[in-house]
Amino acid sequence: MTRDDSGRHTLVHGASFAAVDAAGDITGARGPAPDGLFVRDARHLSRWQLTVDGRVPQVLAPAAGDGTLRSVLSPHGSRTEPPACTLFREQAVLDGAFVETVRVVSNRQGPLSVRLALTVDADFSDQFELRADHRTYSKPGAVRGRELTEDGVLEFRYRRGDWRARTAVTAEPAPDAVEETGTGARRLVWRLDCAPGAGAEVTLRVGASGNGAPAPPVVPRSPREAARLLAEEAADYAEGVALAAGWPELGAACTRGLADLAALQVPAAGPDGEPLRVPGAGAPWFQTLLGRDALLTSLFLLPYRPGPAAATLAALAAAQATEETAARVAQPGKIVHEVRHGELAHFGQVPFGRYYGSVDATPLFLVLLGAYTERTGDRGPARRLEKHARAAVTWMLDHGGLTSRGYLAHRADEGGLAHQNWRDTPGAICAADGTRPSGPVLTAGAQGYAYDALRRTARLARQVWDDPVYGDLLDEGASDLRARFRRDFWLPEHAFPALALDEDGRRIDALASDAGHLLWSGLLEKEEGEAVGRRLLAPDFFSGWGVRTLASGQAAFHPLAYHRGAVWPHDNALLALGLARYGLHEEARRLAHGLAEAAAHTDHRLPEVLAGYERTRHPLPVAAPYACVRESRSAAAPLALLTAVSGG
Repeated sequence: MTRDDSGRHTLVHGASFAAVDAAGDITGARGPAPDGLFVRDARHLSRWQLTVDGRVPQVLAPAAGDGTLRSVLSPHGSRTEPPACTLFREQAVLDGAFVETVRVVSNRQGPLSVRLALTVDADFSDQFELRADHRTYSKPGAVRGRELTEDGVLEFRYRRGDWRARTAVTAEPAPDAVEETGTGARRLVWRLDCAPGAGAEVTLRVGASGNGAPAPPVVPRSPREAARLLAEEAADYAEGVALAAGWPELGAACTRGLADLAALQVPAAGPDGEPLRVPGAGAPWFQTLLGRDALLTSLFLLPYRPGPAAATLAALAAAQATEETAARVAQPGKIVHEVRHGELAHFGQVPFGRYYGSVDATPLFLVLLGAYTERTGDRGPARRLEKHARAAVTWMLDHGGLTSRGYLAHRADEGGLAHQNWRDTPGAICAADGTRPSGPVLTAGAQGYAYDALRRTARLARQVWDDPVYGDLLDEGASDLRARFRRDFWLPEHAFPALALDEDGRRIDALASDAGHLLWSGLLEKEEGEAVGRRLLAPDFFSGWGVRTLASGQAAFHPLAYHRGAVWPHDNALLALGLARYGLHEEARRLAHGLAEAAAHTDHRLPEVLAGYERTRHPLPVAAPYACVRESRSAAAPLALLTAVSGG
């Protein structure tokens, strides 16, 4: 369970998550923090509100817990007339399923009769229409239905053309009545009789079938059964992983991260249609396959669990673009950025069904393929995915811009992303004074990924594909890229690389953490890399918890700006690996200490983003607003830190 800055609490498993309030209720909220049960991008529960004797109960203990969510409620009372009963709620989520028990315990010495009611609805809203961007979407021909079946199942259905969704609610014991509310919602009503000091229990089970789901949901009998299944899954995921025995804080962060990653896996399919489980990006907005996120998460996990890397490579190869489609920013050989299953994506009302707006997923695909082969000695994926790898290289050279511009380039996508590297928010690519470039942008980090991709693919060509001529060509291209980069990106007045170049080749001179990605990829020469690594641990970059995305003191800096001053754990994990690569082991340990200590303040879970406030002025880490409450790259970041400090 995770609590976000809106006060909502989130349970996540697979392609599903539930966001509820402190009482465990779902109110149908919209905007930046909607609540509900979401499955494959659609809201399958939009109302789930409990009342006792016609009134909303008060919260005695707000929702909390891990694996299951527990809250304690009671009817309103006073000092002289304490509440007649107490309600204990327990809730859990498995992929496609939500289960709850409500136990009503009498506080009286005599008999007690309680009218318990639960208002339920499913609006099947798409995640994209719930966001606070003031956009509306037409839905011609959409039909909603509600039915109480003969066997007591309350069923909500939605259909629009060939897109269908269904939510089925069952209760034990069956409600004494199912009432219409006049709003489309249904109210389940029980008359519960409790003996003195005793209680009565109701169990509610919800199965949510999203459009095109690979299999019907399996709904557990109770929250405790769900918790047991989740615990077993987490134990299996962490089995055999050797953690930092001498560093308790880092070891605890790794343990928490592995448990979160077990729950964040989402279904996907490989090139032959084989079912796979890959890292989903994060809840609430991105619990789906995002190419960049899955690739980096798999890279961080690789020394400990190579399975996610193999699955991610297969899933992304299956989704690799084979033709040019402007609306989806697709070109042959390009690796997908985002895969969505919701209604709006299905009908093309948003471009994200398969969206290719990423300049860096394609080189990172090649980096992971090479790293997996080198780490495991398993050449099977490299042989199987040879044509996909060659197509990815061709995309980098042709559509990506390496041949025509000398660098990978991207431009803003109308209706899609403002930027197509990891800094994808408007204004994230800027000069030190905040000036934003127009037209195509060439970001430094993407060139590092391209360099590493060419080097690693050259080794695959020689060692796996028996094509040394191709390998020599790729190595030559990598060497040329390194020389060009030093000439074009280096800021001599700062002894530091520029964040990017604009379309005319002018340096965008913000001092940014992307320089750490260049250390990770090995693009910088040794002396320059060592100097850059030490510079990134200077006070204007290093907050005490981690390295900021922009150094403070620049006009563009803001401690709460996502990509202009906040601290991203995954960004720092890449930096730590880069520091270790250049022999800066003390700096890597200092960085790892800051992040591990930040995690210790939040139950050893690293958030997606931390505010860039100075630790000496703010002794507790501050989570940035609107971040994912659970994010796979952050969950895997402690394992990358462990690799960096242990030389793994």
